[in-house]
Amino acid sequence: MAAKTFKVPNISCGHCVMTIEREVGEMDGVISVQANEAKRTVNVEWNDPPASWNAIQTLLKEINYPPEKA
Repeated sequence: MAAKTFKVPNISCGHCVMTIEREVGEMDGVISVQANEAKRTVNVEWNDPPASWNAIQTLLKEINYPPEKA
């Protein structure tokens, strides 16, 4: 299992949180996803494979919530 907490500057409302949690949560291998509007962070746990950090980043970019570069 892998896990990562990261910043997503585009989180600005509850709708953003719901969208991120729904879209990422539907990925094969994702165990849990929690977005935090106040902190603008997302915490994801996944099984690698079938999910991967690259696949999660790609999906977030596609739905206009790209993670902040570290």
